Amino acid sequence: MAELSKNIEHLRNKSSALPRKPGVYIMENENGKVIYVGKSRSLRDRVSQYFHGAHDIKTSKMASSVYDFRFIVCDTEMEALALENSLIKQYTPKYNIKLKDAKSYPYVKIDIKSDWPRITMDRKRVADGSLFFGPYSSTSTVYDVIGQVEKTLKIPSCKRKFPEDIGKGRPCINYQIGRCMGVCRGNIENAEYRHAIERAAGILRGETKEVISGLTEEMLQASDLLEFEKAAKLRDTIDSLKKLGETQKAVGSPDTECDVIGLHITGYDDGKVKFKDAISVFYIRNGYIADSEQFIFGYDEITENESEDESPIVSFITALYQSREFIPGEILLSFEISDSDCSLLEEYLSGRAGHRVRLRTPKRGGAKNLCEMAVSDAARHSENVSKRERDDERTLVALASLLSLETVPERIEAYDVSNLGNENIMCGMVVAVGGKLKKSEYRSFNMKTVDTQDDYASMAEAINRRLKHIGAENDSMSAYPDLILLDGGAEHVSAMRRMTDIDKYSIPVFGMVKDEHHKTRTLVNEEGEIDLSRRQDIFRFIYSIQEEVHNYSVKRMSGAKRKTLKTSSLEKIKGIGKAKAKILLGHFKNIGNIKKASIKELSEVRGISASDAEQIHSYFRTEQESTKK
Repeated sequence: MAELSKNIEHLRNKSSALPRKPGVYIMENENGKVIYVGKSRSLRDRVSQYFHGAHDIKTSKMASSVYDFRFIVCDTEMEALALENSLIKQYTPKYNIKLKDAKSYPYVKIDIKSDWPRITMDRKRVADGSLFFGPYSSTSTVYDVIGQVEKTLKIPSCKRKFPEDIGKGRPCINYQIGRCMGVCRGNIENAEYRHAIERAAGILRGETKEVISGLTEEMLQASDLLEFEKAAKLRDTIDSLKKLGETQKAVGSPDTECDVIGLHITGYDDGKVKFKDAISVFYIRNGYIADSEQFIFGYDEITENESEDESPIVSFITALYQSREFIPGEILLSFEISDSDCSLLEEYLSGRAGHRVRLRTPKRGGAKNLCEMAVSDAARHSENVSKRERDDERTLVALASLLSLETVPERIEAYDVSNLGNENIMCGMVVAVGGKLKKSEYRSFNMKTVDTQDDYASMAEAINRRLKHIGAENDSMSAYPDLILLDGGAEHVSAMRRMTDIDKYSIPVFGMVKDEHHKTRTLVNEEGEIDLSRRQDIFRFIYSIQEEVHNYSVKRMSGAKRKTLKTSSLEKIKGIGKAKAKILLGHFKNIGNIKKASIKELSEVRGISASDAEQIHSYFRTEQESTKK
């Protein structure tokens, strides 16, 4: 067991004084950072265990880092469960299982308030009267679902706006090959279109069987009325819906609707982990796997013998369903949980779902097979991720050897300058951690002291500003880079030495040199070039970083340029200067919304007077009229 913190007696005494009531405890390190959040039906009994006796690897590591703890007493264990999940989201503690933030889950959206609703992807579920379906595990899954539904029901997938674009231009290729009903032609009634949208909503709700039944009834009625063309279209739609089902993997009867959670826990070899632990979740609707997700955990986050009083699996399931709108009536588990945890989760999930939710671990039959499928899927995912991580680690070790670095570069930062002449000068920074690009830590620097096209000065300003953050508390850029890469040659490296404080931090700096085809050729420092041609793994890694930082800096610069152009166009209006232009864009988000806004809506913007609103409204109305002429 790792050595516990020095104030162990204080922690033991404090935990012994806790009440034997349900609640949540919050563990902090000596810097006051929250490192673990847990819930318990008896605070005293559970928290005291951390500071007495032997523990598994995870608990020992966490307990040795605890300097102090806080606690919140709850009336019920249910209240403690909900509060625990809320605090985990708030603090993202190091030793808690982490799920993807619910905000990042995409939804399928149908804006039914519109006269001609479209099916779109949206990351935010807001109460605007629209229908939302999901969330789904990824945007690719959402676009695949939308594409299948649109193709099956022949709903337009183009960017034309209805009714404005009805009758304008020729129908696109989708109409010509029979994949679109052709609203743009002007011979589709609104009622017929909305009927198709209602069917789409039914499919997205998982009511495909009901939709097919309704279409079959309509087809028979059309046939009886001798409306053979309509009947034929309905027949084709029914066939498409049946084919849609055939493309999915059938795993049960048509009325099977459940979620399956499979847990794969790895073995150990002389104390070393073979692969990471993993969970795979299958979302089964109408007998098909409609979606799935995989989650990877560190080897010490889940163990096979968790405390009955506090299981990370319970926290995982709670967090999983806090981010999902729909919870089925049955959730199958490949593993056992205690009766008390099962009852607690069933009560919690039933309350969220608005109907009874049952959790069970099947012992035989089709349900058992589903659990085994999920476990196998989790094991494959674990193996793939672990293999990629080992490959990344080998590449980093080889890179450290090639560059004669003192340590393996766990954190690598790369910089590139992009500009349009002397305007919109931008330096982008991308970050790779553990061999993987980490987009949440990308940053861009608008130049504050450089106003001419000077790559050396621009990059020096960006890096000087970056270095000031190293080691700062509560700073998202406080991490220490093990290696800095510059898009440029030896001159760039020399300039960084002269113009920045980088030597004070002893951070290795290399330039990424491109060949005549603008592709990565070598790495270089002041001592000379280092050939990458003999190590394809290192070459691919450096090439991916160089391409990423170049594309990122160009994208950020282009965005700044577009924003400047938008602001400039608003400044043409009498009484609107740079400050008011920024206020307007900040409020309405884009020029298009400003053009559509009424005088009342414009005047309600803070800082925009009634006369300003009239000028803006008049300017864009005049512009529209001149365009029509």
